[in-house]
Order: sequence, then structure tokens, then C-alpha cells
Amino acid sequence: MTSQFLITLLLLSAYTLTSATEFGRELKDLKKKEHLTHFKFYWHEVIGGNNDTAAQIIPSIPKYKSTTSFGGLRVIDTPLTLGPKLSSKLVGRAEGLYAATSQTQLELLMIQTFNFFEGKYNGSAINVLGRNVALNKTRELPVVGGSGVFRFAKGYAELSTYSFDPKSGSSVVEYNLYVLHY
Repeated sequence: MTSQFLITLLLLSAYTLTSATEFGRELKDLKKKEHLTHFKFYWHEVIGGNNDTAAQIIPSIPKYKSTTSFGGLRVIDTPLTLGPKLSSKLVGRAEGLYAATSQTQLELLMIQTFNFFEGKYNGSAINVLGRNVALNKTRELPVVGGSGVFRFAKGYAELSTYSFDPKSGSSVVEYNLYVLHY
């Protein structure tokens, strides 16, 4: 009985040492069905007034301030609504930042998390990171991940400016988001 116990203990010790040094291992295919989900919502950036949704963290380099805003950095907490009016039904918020990254055109590097709080997507998020040439009619940003319902998410967002106020810098952007997820 004692020798059987010692052999079992020795085998368990060997297993523990082997698995403790293992960094990663392949998991079995989960055979979950992938879904394609389309979202259409409006992103509202409000600048100036009492309810700003974007704050300048680093100002643009002075010689680019009136052209491309190169060097500028803003942090955002922007409402996502079903319609183009800010008073439309709120379905989530875009949180993140963007930087003006071009000296020759209004081009932004956008890093955003779309946090949803509507229906079965409540508490889930989609992450988007990419180049936005803001004056192009249509732009595309890649979906780089997500959480909750959107774990392992991939896809893209098509953006088009719905309205822009050049005096304040406020804008409304229509997003069509196509997301593959399990």
C-alpha cells in the first residue's frame, strides 16, 4: 500500500512539474457557430458647451492647428444613438482616444471601445483601432476584438460623416459595424 502511494505521489509530482512549465497549449475546437452581426448607430462628438464628449489632452502643433491638427490628441466618451439626433435612443458609448497623425490631411488614429447597454448586448463591448481619413466620404476601421458576447470579435466599421459644425468642431458620424463573433 505504501509503495503504491509513493508511486502515485511521484507520478502526480511529475505531472505538476510538466504542467507548471507549460506556457500555452492548444485547446480542442469548440465547434461554436460564428455569427455575423450588423449594427447601425450614430456617434456624437460634442465640443463646446456644458456637455462635451471629447476633451483635448494635447493641442496640435501650432503651424497645423488650422489645417490638419497634426499632433493633437483627444480623449472621448461619446454617445451612440439609433438616430442622428442626440436625443435619439441611447444604445451605448464610445470610449477611447484619437490623435491627428498626418501633416498633409485630416487623418486620425482612432482607438475606441464601443460599450453597449441595450438588449442582449448589454455589458458587451467591441474594440476598434485604425486610420480615419476624416474628409473622405466613407472610411473603414477594423474591429480588433471585443468582450462579453463579442469575445474573439473581428470585422470592420464603415463610417460616414452625417453632420459637421466647422465652428465648434462637433460632429455626428454614422457607423455601420459588421462583426463576426461566436
